[in-house]
Amino acid sequence: MKFSVALPTSYEGLGYPVGFVRDASTFVRLAREAEALGYDGVWANDHLVTPRFLRDSSDGAPRYYDPLLVLAQIAGATDRIRLGTAVLALPLRDPLALAKQVATLDVLSEGRLTLGVGAGAYGEEFAAVHPERSAADRRATFTENLEALRQLLDEGGGSYRGRWVRFDDVELSPAPAQRPFPVYVGGHTKLAIERAARWGQGWIPGWRPIAELREWIVRLRERVAEVGRGPSSVEVAPEMSAMIAAIHEEAVQRYEASRFVRHRRSRDPAKRDPALMTASNLVGNPEAIRERLAALADAGVDHCAAIAFPAETIDELLDQWRFFSAEILSRARS
Repeated sequence: MKFSVALPTSYEGLGYPVGFVRDASTFVRLAREAEALGYDGVWANDHLVTPRFLRDSSDGAPRYYDPLLVLAQIAGATDRIRLGTAVLALPLRDPLALAKQVATLDVLSEGRLTLGVGAGAYGEEFAAVHPERSAADRRATFTENLEALRQLLDEGGGSYRGRWVRFDDVELSPAPAQRPFPVYVGGHTKLAIERAARWGQGWIPGWRPIAELREWIVRLRERVAEVGRGPSSVEVAPEMSAMIAAIHEEAVQRYEASRFVRHRRSRDPAKRDPALMTASNLVGNPEAIRERLAALADAGVDHCAAIAFPAETIDELLDQWRFFSAEILSRARS
C-alpha cells in the first residue's frame, strides 16, 4: 500500500487556522520532509474562490494557494516524491488551459504528476464562477471537461464539440512525460465510479465506512472489466485523515476535538454518525492504525492518498508525519 500526505494549500479556515501557511518556504519545507520520511506523494487540495461562508470569518480571510503552482515550486526542490492534486475542482477550469499547465508540469517534474479531479466541495463555488449554469450543468460540465482533458493529454489535441467545451484542431506540445497521463477521479457516487472506470487511472473517494468502501470497490472493478480495461488499471486511493498517539484514547480525543473534524461534521449533508468518521480513518495508537490498514487493504485499497493530519501549527503537523512514518510506513515496508 502507498501513503501520501495532504499539503495545506486550501485548508485554512476549514481544517487549519488562518495563517497556518506562514510564507512561501512552507510548502517546500513540507515536501522535502515528506520525501525524507518515505511518503509516496504530497497532494494539494483546491478552492478556486473563497466560499461565502468563510468570507466574514472572525479569524480573517483564509489564503488559498493554486495547487499546480505550489506543486511546480515543489518539483524543483525535490527528487523522488510524486506530486498530486486531491482534488482539483474540474468544472471551474478551462480544460485546454489546464491541459497545457498539466503537461508542462509533468515534463518539468520528469513524470511525477498525478491529477486528481472532482466536482468541487461546495456547489456555491460553481454557481459563483458559472452563474448562468445549474446544478445539473455542473455534472455535465465535469463530464465534458474530463473527456476533453483526457483527449488533450493522451492524444495531444484534436477537436471537441460539447455543450460547454469546444475547441477545433488544436495541438498540445510538449506532451506529458507520462502516457497515459494519470488522471484520478474523485467522489463516492455511482457517477464518480463510472467516470473513474471509463476515464481514470485512479479513484479518490472521500472517507467511507470500510464495509461500504468494499462494496464500492467491487462495483468499480466490475465496471472496469465491463468497459474492457484491465483489473488493475484503476488505483483505489481514498482520501484519509489521521491522528496518531502512543495512547489510543489520546489520539481519538485530539482528533475528535480538532477544527478539521468539527468542520467536516458541520458540512456533512448526510448527517452521518460522528463516530463513523473516527472509526473509518487512521486514528489511534500504532496498533489500531495497523489493524485498520489491514482491513482497508483487504477491502481493495491500494493507496491512502492525501492523508490530512489535524494540527494547529506546521511543527505539530510535522510531528504527526514523523510519528506516522516511524510507526506505520517503516513497518509496512520492512
